[in-house]
Amino acid sequence: MKNYYSEITPYIWQLSDLSNKNYNIKAESYSEHNVKRGLRDIDGKGVVTGLTEISDVTSRKILPDGTEIPCEGELRYRGINIHDLVNGFMKDNRFGFEETIYLLLFSELPTDGELARFKELLGDYRRLPASFVRDMILKAPGKDLMNILSRCVLALYPYDDNPDDISVANVLRQSLFLISVFPMLSVYAYQSFQHYHNGKSLFIHQPKPERSIAENILSLLREDEKYSDLEAKILDLALVLHAEHGGGNNSTFTTHVVTSSGTDTYSAVAAALGSLKGPRHGGANIKVVKMFDDMKNTIDTSNDDEIRDYIIKLLDKQAFDKSGLIYGMGHAVYTKSDPRADILMSCAKDLSIEKGLEEEYDLYRRFAKIAPEIIAEKRRIYKGVSPNVDFYSGLVYRMLNLPYELYTPIFAVSRIAGWSAHRIEEIQCNGKIIRPAYINVKEQRLYIPLENR
Repeated sequence: MKNYYSEITPYIWQLSDLSNKNYNIKAESYSEHNVKRGLRDIDGKGVVTGLTEISDVTSRKILPDGTEIPCEGELRYRGINIHDLVNGFMKDNRFGFEETIYLLLFSELPTDGELARFKELLGDYRRLPASFVRDMILKAPGKDLMNILSRCVLALYPYDDNPDDISVANVLRQSLFLISVFPMLSVYAYQSFQHYHNGKSLFIHQPKPERSIAENILSLLREDEKYSDLEAKILDLALVLHAEHGGGNNSTFTTHVVTSSGTDTYSAVAAALGSLKGPRHGGANIKVVKMFDDMKNTIDTSNDDEIRDYIIKLLDKQAFDKSGLIYGMGHAVYTKSDPRADILMSCAKDLSIEKGLEEEYDLYRRFAKIAPEIIAEKRRIYKGVSPNVDFYSGLVYRMLNLPYELYTPIFAVSRIAGWSAHRIEEIQCNGKIIRPAYINVKEQRLYIPLENR
């Protein structure tokens, strides 16, 4: 039986052609009307739309004469340099994501006792009703985990006895609950899909309240629940580095926009998930891994000259997906370096040794050195180009044997910490509903009666 809901019929194609024919906005019109397309200047600097205390991304320094110059990238969570935050918990050989969540939400670093109590609270929230898991996840598998995750978040609304109260206390309760259950929603959705669509064995592990979020992800995902300490610590680090990145990234700005309307937490988070799903935002690390797969299948990757030729073909739209993009290279904000990529690169080396994947790590390292040189030769760029966090997170997730389908959901598991902090901040500032302006460039026309058309 034909599925007419999914089929693009000849008439739909005809209507599509009609829509395209009547679209007349030219690219140059944006500059004529002084519109910052994508809310960004020509050099990629974002248009200021609000104020925040949550994080700061720095890519340029201002000289005494007022001139801006590119600098090594810096990322600060609540004013604290990401390097210092990471060095703090790694020096103590402990997990850092829960501490990072606390910092982002409350703008303070917890004491040992406060952190222990906070972890206990997250562990207590790490429960889902059995009926919810059965009916919303196991009985309704889907092929796109981000859509399933969004559906699950919206479906949790009726389980909440007080879903529409947007007081800070209630939104904080909802946020902590969602932060705690996101790993389960993501992993259970993946396992359900693998079982019903690919015939894999279905196993559902219960999360352990005493384990970190990173440990629970690995134990929930693996049938034997086993993982090494290094694996869990590297995944924990990746979660910390993806947790927040300023108010201007697409999904966080979406959180601000939707929150400003006064809607409930579940709707706001579902909207943010829809944004993160986009390949221009949360799906880049999958593209990196698949680009490397294509490269390994088509050239001798031990030869740097062949890597150079492959990169040139990428830019010339002759290799991989023929988009002209080199995934994992460059960033909308950073110029000389992405501090998250630098941190992840240094730690990925240890994981490559444990996994016996030193050659894979070396290939990424060589590619990261060659690609910026070629981009600078072949492209007119207004700022520096360097590997971004997606470049190395794809490598790390591969070394952890995480399936492609979970790459973006794990990004969401991390970034919901930042979304929650920004949602609460938007509520606290009691601002106006966010409503930017668009300039209409269509001339006025007279209505033509039906008999005269």
